Amino acid sequence: MKGKVAAITGGSGTLGRAFAKGLAAEGVKVFTLDYNEEASQAMIDDFKEMGYEIHAVKCDVLNEASVENAVDQVLQKAGKIDILINGAGGNMPGATVMPEQTVFDISIDQFKKVNDLNLLGTVIPTIAFTKPMVKQGKGCIINISSMSAFLPLTRVVGYSASKAAINNFTQWMSVELANKYGNGIRVNAIAPGFFVAKQNRSLLLNDDDSLTARGETIISQTPMKRFGEPDDLISTLLWLCDDKSSFITGIVVPVDGGYSAFSGV
Repeated sequence: MKGKVAAITGGSGTLGRAFAKGLAAEGVKVFTLDYNEEASQAMIDDFKEMGYEIHAVKCDVLNEASVENAVDQVLQKAGKIDILINGAGGNMPGATVMPEQTVFDISIDQFKKVNDLNLLGTVIPTIAFTKPMVKQGKGCIINISSMSAFLPLTRVVGYSASKAAINNFTQWMSVELANKYGNGIRVNAIAPGFFVAKQNRSLLLNDDDSLTARGETIISQTPMKRFGEPDDLISTLLWLCDDKSSFITGIVVPVDGGYSAFSGV
């Protein structure tokens, strides 16, 4: 892995930071692509204290010109791009149906925004960063899926739909690139189980860190009886990015403590 160059969209998020740390520890030159410059700078400072040097590029994953500019900046500073991790994503209240609501309360505008962020926010960077990978004849793309892509979760209808699309796009893109450009460019995805982050903390934990009712349900369906830690994703990421995985493309790997294997019985 040493000497490789990686770009991570949504790099300052909970999972993005773990990806960056895992890659930097292996000697990868890491570029975080994030719209929040303040968060990116704070991350750079934190990593410097840990002994890791990372680089930040301001980028709006839904703006094609912004993404193309990010590609140019990475190439100017590093000369190549070996790895793209599509970590940008999220949810919105209007694309969620709470217990006291019905499907008729969905905000179509926010539903569109959630789908745009999760799906187009993966498609646009993938297309842009694939161009130099095709010229190089080599590259690795990792998309971030979700447990909700396999079996829709209650409430998060917009998020579930968009993550299911990520699985399909991962498989489609892997086949397209292999058929058109040979076996040098691989596309895979990681499907995290339940991890506590800023966006979902209030859904899973109370103010005193005890489990909410939804958190209790999730833990009861997770054989390992805990939420994931961001660092739990690093080994899978490194495995998929490594050249030794050159025959692996088009798969979605669950990292979920057994959640997807448990029938509930």
